[in-house]
Amino acid sequence: MCPVNNLSRAKPENGRSAGPPDQTQVKRSQGEGGTALEFSGEWTISGLASTDKDLRRWGDEITSRTNLNLAGITRLDTAGAWVIFRTRKMLRDRGLEAEYAHAREEHLALLARVEDGDQPLPPETARPNILMELLAEIGGFMAGAAQEFRALLGFLGLTMSVMGRVLAHPSRLRLTPLVHHLETAGLNAVPIVSLISFLIGMVLAYQGAEQLRQFGAEIFTVELVAISVLREIGILLTAILVAGRSGSAFTAQIGSMKLNEEIDAMRALALDPMEMLVLPRILALIIALPMLGFIADIMGLLGGAVMCWAALDISPGLYMQRLEEWVPVGHFWAGVIKAPFFALIIGLIGCFEGMQVQGGAESVGRLTTKSVVESIFMVIVLDAIFSIYFVVIGL
Repeated sequence: MCPVNNLSRAKPENGRSAGPPDQTQVKRSQGEGGTALEFSGEWTISGLASTDKDLRRWGDEITSRTNLNLAGITRLDTAGAWVIFRTRKMLRDRGLEAEYAHAREEHLALLARVEDGDQPLPPETARPNILMELLAEIGGFMAGAAQEFRALLGFLGLTMSVMGRVLAHPSRLRLTPLVHHLETAGLNAVPIVSLISFLIGMVLAYQGAEQLRQFGAEIFTVELVAISVLREIGILLTAILVAGRSGSAFTAQIGSMKLNEEIDAMRALALDPMEMLVLPRILALIIALPMLGFIADIMGLLGGAVMCWAALDISPGLYMQRLEEWVPVGHFWAGVIKAPFFALIIGLIGCFEGMQVQGGAESVGRLTTKSVVESIFMVIVLDAIFSIYFVVIGL
């Protein structure tokens, strides 16, 4: 092997490269134990070019076990460590034993770091396909929604089972929680429902009159307000308000009780949480929502009457006369019939999401928001189904 040197090299008979002291040098010798490569001098990047070529050639020629003696190395940098490591790797790749010998600790540490860095690069990841990611996102959402719907159906079945058991044994009904939730979900909601419905009735009357005035048909504003409020706006607006007000409260209350392990304590005392917590809330909504819907209808019609009197000079007497003559009572029943179903879905989702709370306060907040969104969505979907059905049967 030849020393790394910027000058010309002469190879002596013993296989050792000639060169000035402290330059990169390597000596090859053959013994009974195999081949020995003795490295000496400064193995740095400045003197590796020629020695590197000899080491590559020797790596192909050596056919026996090899010791890489590093005792004579005075300096070693990363480039020199890489050449020495690569020599050992070449020999090992050919199935030969090759080990370091007499190396300093700092040189072994550098060689180990070079070896750690000799790892194949990870395969280049394909560029994300936006369309496929979107489809995967939609698929994951739909799968989660289907699983959620299935669990909600199971909760509905459990609720109906408990309700049937209570109807068979009325003494099991908890009257005190029922009255309490009638007050909080029904009576306490009257002011906000009344105010919102009154204002919506006024807005409907004003906007309807502005459009009908173009055709000289302002008088039909009465029918417009009445049919809109009685069939759709009154009960739908009330259900949305109750979903945001009471549905969220159900989720937060039951969720907090679950975090505090109060529900587990009920089960330990042989008390059914469905009877104690869920059923009174759902029954209270089923009773309260039709009443709130009726109040919303009255306040919406009243708001329309005020606006018709102020903007169109339609007196309250004429307003009531047209309601009686031109607005069938079927429009009122078309709205009221929806109320128990809206109440059931709002109470069911609110209690179901409360039962799903786990972990901490973050879960309560997240599921409370989720219950409101799901309740409003399901109320609107159910309202659309009822509207189509009523048109089909002529109601």
